[in-house]
Amino acid sequence: MQIDFAAIEKKWQSEWEKNRIFEADPDEKPKFFITIPYPYLNGNLHAGHTRTLTIGDAIARYMRMRGYNVLFPMGFHVTGTPIIGLAELIAKRDERTIEVYTKYHDVPKDVLLGLTTPEKIVEYFSNEALKALKGIGYSIDWRRVFTTTDEEYQKFIEWQYWKLKEKNLVVKGSHPVRYCPHDQNPVEDHDLLMGENATIVEFTVIKFYLDDNEKIIFPCATLRPETVFGVTNIWVKPTKYVLAKVNDETWFVSKEAYEKLTYTDKKVELIKEVDAKDFIGKFVINPLTKNKVPILPAEFVDTDNATGVVMSVPAHAPYDYVAIEDLKKNEEYLKKFNLDKSLIENLKPIVLIKVEDENYEIPAKEIVEELEIESQNDVEKLEKATKVLYKKEFHKGVLLEITGSYTGIKVSQIKDRLTQDLIEMGIGDVFYEFSEKPVVCRCGTKCVVKLVKDQWFLNYSNPEWKKRVLEHLESMKIIPDYYKEEFRNKIEWLKDKACARRKGLGTRIPWDKEWLIESLSDSTIYMAYYILAKYINSGELKAENITQELLDYVFLGIGDVSEVAKSSKLSKELVERIKMDFEYWYPVDLRSSGKDLVANHLLFFLFHHVAIFPPDLWPRAIAVNGYVSLEGKKMSKSKGPLLTMKRAVKEHGADVTRMYILYAAEYDNDADWRRKDVEGLANHLRRFYSLALEYYTKEQKQLTKLDKWLISRFQRAIKETIEAMDNIQTRRAVNTAFFEVMADVRWYLRRGGENLGVIFDDWLKLLAPFAPHICEELWHLKHDTFISLEDYPEFDESKIDVGAEAIEEYLKTLIEDAKEILKFVEEPKEIYISPAEEWKKEVVNIVLRCNNMKDAMKEIMSNEKFKKMSKEVSAFVKRAFKEKKDGLLVFEINEFEVIKENIKFLEKELGVKVSLDSDKIPESKKKAAMPGKPAIFVI
Repeated sequence: MQIDFAAIEKKWQSEWEKNRIFEADPDEKPKFFITIPYPYLNGNLHAGHTRTLTIGDAIARYMRMRGYNVLFPMGFHVTGTPIIGLAELIAKRDERTIEVYTKYHDVPKDVLLGLTTPEKIVEYFSNEALKALKGIGYSIDWRRVFTTTDEEYQKFIEWQYWKLKEKNLVVKGSHPVRYCPHDQNPVEDHDLLMGENATIVEFTVIKFYLDDNEKIIFPCATLRPETVFGVTNIWVKPTKYVLAKVNDETWFVSKEAYEKLTYTDKKVELIKEVDAKDFIGKFVINPLTKNKVPILPAEFVDTDNATGVVMSVPAHAPYDYVAIEDLKKNEEYLKKFNLDKSLIENLKPIVLIKVEDENYEIPAKEIVEELEIESQNDVEKLEKATKVLYKKEFHKGVLLEITGSYTGIKVSQIKDRLTQDLIEMGIGDVFYEFSEKPVVCRCGTKCVVKLVKDQWFLNYSNPEWKKRVLEHLESMKIIPDYYKEEFRNKIEWLKDKACARRKGLGTRIPWDKEWLIESLSDSTIYMAYYILAKYINSGELKAENITQELLDYVFLGIGDVSEVAKSSKLSKELVERIKMDFEYWYPVDLRSSGKDLVANHLLFFLFHHVAIFPPDLWPRAIAVNGYVSLEGKKMSKSKGPLLTMKRAVKEHGADVTRMYILYAAEYDNDADWRRKDVEGLANHLRRFYSLALEYYTKEQKQLTKLDKWLISRFQRAIKETIEAMDNIQTRRAVNTAFFEVMADVRWYLRRGGENLGVIFDDWLKLLAPFAPHICEELWHLKHDTFISLEDYPEFDESKIDVGAEAIEEYLKTLIEDAKEILKFVEEPKEIYISPAEEWKKEVVNIVLRCNNMKDAMKEIMSNEKFKKMSKEVSAFVKRAFKEKKDGLLVFEINEFEVIKENIKFLEKELGVKVSLDSDKIPESKKKAAMPGKPAIFVI
């Protein structure tokens, strides 16, 4: 059936907007305030946005139908440097940018070439986003929309930062940051073309020095400084390195390391380029143990990671152990560097860590042998071995006597202490590096870690602040619940973060106007701004009215209303109304977001709420969802492939897009958009629509046993869907409410059901959060109200008919079993069916009542009738308990009557005559029959 989905969708979007049904104001109902991170507008909204926003909208619609007063607002994020960078690239007619935005973002080339200023980009993409969000049918209160460059929003951000400064949570200092040398600015996730998930890792540098020239330092960088006690050699790559003056020392480092050192607070000067081959075979001194160890060649050394000089600890590092074993076998390679084989053979692993409940003599050796790792080429196995061993030693390891004064300290507690000790002894340092590479700014420049001086930072390392956030986390609902541990870990590891930059769009730090607040730092408590936005957009509240005193009063209850009204030049009545609105809606009941924001925005969201607001206004719940790929490929809005929200809706329709993205994956699992599957879902929705047109408006007849089965099954679907939605399991909800009910409907119609309308009112309501346009259209075949505002169906246990369900389940199983047998019979003439003997039903009833075979046999054998056939009964009871365990024992029904009543249906399904003449069935088959599993014989 051809259905004009687009026309239906436009019709109801227009009606919803005209009747303002999603505009939420305080009333007597319980409130539900749901927010989704506002999208960043340096491109069109894509399938990743579609997933997060559609989950949010489905929850908003569901809660509205469950009787809540729901506020679901939206704004647009435009601060930071990406939009400026994009404008510059378009102005330069950058070919790659033109291709990406015309091919993947669907921007017409003539339009794109005109977007040469940040203001034009914001205007264009905010209009496009608005169209896309309305076109998919989100139930957003559009009276509250804003962009983060609005003057009123900047007043709100200034207030937030004054509050943080008052609490000494914004501090000035020197910290390592991700930095773009071209823009001369720190960069955050939104600013990056590549490496958005890269964090800054702190390596400990241990200063080994050359045996024959102690002035030349080989700075070995490590994440495990405690392993310095087990070093047998150091590794360098046989390539060009440099000697550089670092403060007053001479360091042997890779060329890349030298470049990185120039961005630190060290005084760095290039001395000369050197060949690592000239140093291979020489010895260095371990500054802590004073052991003399050789410098050896290793192709696996990454010169772009830290200093390019690596300690070798073969007792605890699988890579080092395997590399040394490989070196022993490669005499030709040894000769190339004039290395004596005996030098390598004399390298003995030094064990320095003991793991509780483990008896490894040499941990790395034994895990390498356990995983059957043959050489350095077994990269996958080596990675696994490294992760397993490091994790075990970190969590359960303690240091042995070889570590001297550190003996008995847990590995998990040693790094900071030992690093500090090494620095104080003058033999240690730190080196900052990215956790993954490359990290590239949107301007195309490779980023570095820079130690920035006199920079403004958010003091996230403040122990008291962290403690309060962690305490609140424990009282929150995190969905899925296993993500709570992820949040806990991220909070504990969160360090101070640069919150300002000199270039970009945004709000200036109110006490230091040279600096702009960066884009992740101005998007932490903006959920509160949605309350103001309604009054701003109506013209009642202007930028000049938004004073510190007004926001203190509205958000924190500080001050006197008369004084606040005077300072803000607003009426007392309006001030009180804004305050009342805030107090009604806050706190945020649910923040639903993609999992990419767990490591940044969602943490800052918690930290800033805890810092500024009282505990009763802190967020109540966070839900996390996964990414979206396209035909199995990772999407990228800067490189492609990309599916925009508008294109998905244009090609497939809003309800198809919504249903597919909700059903594609659960929770943090990643969804995959596959056109073939999307088209398959569209066909299912067309079938559903045609069923509604055929049956929904039909006059209902008196209920039959089959109708009662359908109603009973549908009640179970209601219960399951509510449970799923309460836990934000949209895949489970769509599967139950649509696919499973459709399967039941297909069976019902196969069985000759004609009263399908008995479930349609509630079925439309059940599906309304997922496919609101179609449901609204069909609902209006019989009603004048908006289905979007109707009550969600409630589970009614009194409508569960176990008997009716048992009959239909019995018939399904009987048909499946009979068809299996018919496969092996050529030209069957007749099928004979014989239900199990009556005594078996009696025994099954006892088995269903009893918890174990012993109790069941005791009760059964108290009956004389069964004593005479004890052997047969015992064997049957054993089988019955097995089937009970497997869930195969069925509710007691009169099988003979069920088959007799449905014999015509069975004949139609099986395509052969059906008979209940048990005399035709061999005795052995009859004896094997179970209640619910009759004997079947075909001739």
